[in-house]
Parts: sequence; C-alpha cells; structure tokens
Amino acid sequence: MKRWMILLCTAALVACNRYDAGIPAEERQQLATTLESSSRPEALRELLRQTPRDERAATAWLLNRMTPGDRDTMRLDLLRENVAYACRARREFPWTKELPEEIFRNEVLPYASVDEVRDAWRRDFYERFAPRVAGCSDMRAAIDTVNRILPEVVGVEYNTLREKTNQSPAESMRQGMASCTGLSILLVDALRAVGIPARFAGTAAWHDERGNHSWTEVWIDGEWHFTEYYQPAALDRAWFLADAGQAVPGDRQHAVYAVSFAPTGDWFPMVWNETSHEIHATDVTQRYRDVYASFADRAAEEGTHVQVTFRMFRDARHATASGDRVAANVDVFCGTEQMGGGRTAGPLQDMNDALHFLLEKNRTYTFRYTDTQGEAREVVARVGDAPLVVTGYME
Repeated sequence: MKRWMILLCTAALVACNRYDAGIPAEERQQLATTLESSSRPEALRELLRQTPRDERAATAWLLNRMTPGDRDTMRLDLLRENVAYACRARREFPWTKELPEEIFRNEVLPYASVDEVRDAWRRDFYERFAPRVAGCSDMRAAIDTVNRILPEVVGVEYNTLREKTNQSPAESMRQGMASCTGLSILLVDALRAVGIPARFAGTAAWHDERGNHSWTEVWIDGEWHFTEYYQPAALDRAWFLADAGQAVPGDRQHAVYAVSFAPTGDWFPMVWNETSHEIHATDVTQRYRDVYASFADRAAEEGTHVQVTFRMFRDARHATASGDRVAANVDVFCGTEQMGGGRTAGPLQDMNDALHFLLEKNRTYTFRYTDTQGEAREVVARVGDAPLVVTGYME
C-alpha cells in the first residue's frame, strides 16, 4: 500500500511539473509542433515549466503565433516578464477582467506591434501608467488618461530626424524623438501595459500619394476606434480622418490595415521593410470610409462645417490657367492642432479637381506648405459661414 502511495504521489508530481500542464488541449497540440520546429525546444519547455500554471496558456498562445525569428532568438526572460505583467493587468484592472479571451490575447498580451526591436517595455510602462489610471472608473477614462499624459511621461516628440522609422520604446525614449511609427508603437504599448486592447494601424500611402502614416486603434465596448499619440479632440476624430475616408479597400498601397498578432491570411505593408510579410494584418478600410461618411453627413445636417478649397499656383502673376497650377502638399492647422492635409491639383488635372477640406465654421486656420525654394510658407484664413477658396503661391 505504501509503495502504491509513493508511486501515485510521484506520478502526481511529474504531472504537475509537465511543461504543458494547464494548457488547453488544442493549444497543447499546436505547441508540440511549435517546439519541434524551434531551434531551442528544451529552453522553451523550461520556460513553460518555470511559468505559473495559470499563465502557461498565455505563454503557449504567444509561442504558437510568434514569428520563427522571435521564437528562436527573443530573450526568454523578456517574454516571461511580458506575460507576467499582461496577466497582472488582467487580474487588476476591471476593464481588462471583462475582456473576451481572444481580445486579451491578441490585443493586450503581445510584446510587439510590428518589427521593432524587442525590448523590455511592459514592466516599465506598467509602473509608469498603472498609478495614473488607478482611479479611472472605466476603460474610456483610462484610454483618455494614458493618451493625454503619454508625451510628458515618456518625453518623446515627433521629429523625422529620429534614427529610424520602426523604433522600439527604448530607442525612442533614448533619443526623445520618433516619427509616426515610433509614436504609435509607444501608444500601443502604454495602453496594453494597463490592460487596454490596442493595435497598430496605418496605410502605406494616402490616396493622393502624400506618403505613409501610422496611428493606434483601441477596442472599447465591442468596437474598434482610432486615436494617435498627440491626443485628438475625441476618438475617431484625428486630423487624417478625411484622408482615411478616401482609402481604397483591397489596394495594398492605399488601403488601411490594422495589425494582428494572430494569423489573418493577410499582412501589414511596412514601407520601411517592404519585402517582409511576417506581420499579420486585417484590411479595415471600409470602417474608416464609413466613419468619415457619417461625420460628413452629420456636419452637413447640423451646419457646423463648411467646405474650404485650397488652390496652389506658381505665383500671383500666373494664377488663372490650368497650366499655372502646382501640385504640393498642404497641411491645415487651427492653432497648434492639425485639422487635415492633402495635395493640391497639378497642371494636368481637371480644373474641377481641387483640394477640399471640411472645416468648422467661424474659426481661423493656417495652411502650411513648402515653396519652390524649400522655404516654409503659411496662408491664414478666417472661415465663416460660406464656402471659401484659399490660394497659395509657390514663388
């Protein structure tokens, strides 16, 4: 009898110490294949053994969906810390507790947004932002808090002189600067650190070929909304709404994509790494088109906005004929807040083709562009109740 008890206890200890104990059967089957294809299977098994049982399923989920490069080279202590603090957020924040499991795993748990350097941001950002959202009553309040204080807390500003496009949080904070890609990564990570579902989104090029842009999406009340590093007036109201509203579904160059850690059958077009198709994504263009159409319809119905047309000519003496027009990038601001941007029609485009902005009435706007000499120029215009045409000159 004593011998049987010893054998049973030994068997129980062995079972409890199995690296896959606590992992659901379907995930466990996939994990076996994942480990077979890895260059360091025993190290990954040991990682799982050292992981608390209630966090192993999350770790396995990541391992089963990591790129081969991450699975074989990423620091395992970093991966362990990422899972530990993601699960901590799941336990601590009321909005994270309520998340569907698939949303938590795909939009809170991941350790990266795109192909940035994998660094240890999770614990750092948890310690920075958890105290700031502790008093928030719900997820929306927490989103607003993190979005508002982020630039001050991390000390990073927009600047194209940054070292590279796809900077990790540590790289951006070391320099104190980042472009829209690095800023979006910072916001995604800060939100995820306090259990808020967030993902990286962007387009390879706007409809008028002005270049690429990246921003952040957040999941709240069962729906996705967009924001960006410099907090807009409200969710789904960033300066690029009109541009995103003209994106082209299914067009690799001009569609809007949102990143997914789990495979989707599609990939995110990284303009800084065009040959890579490793980052999974979903084409979300239609949602942006719908949001903009709804905004424009409501503005027309309420009479709060008016169409402002911006034309660009060579100079004041050549400002009437089609051939006098110049294609140039123009950004419009109200105070320090960017309200939109676009590209003016050139000499070969139809005379009815023009750059239009839908702007709030009875406000003063500044239109900024660069002239033929490379100098920054501004045109200030007061927008009243009637449609307005604003003219700029390149010389």
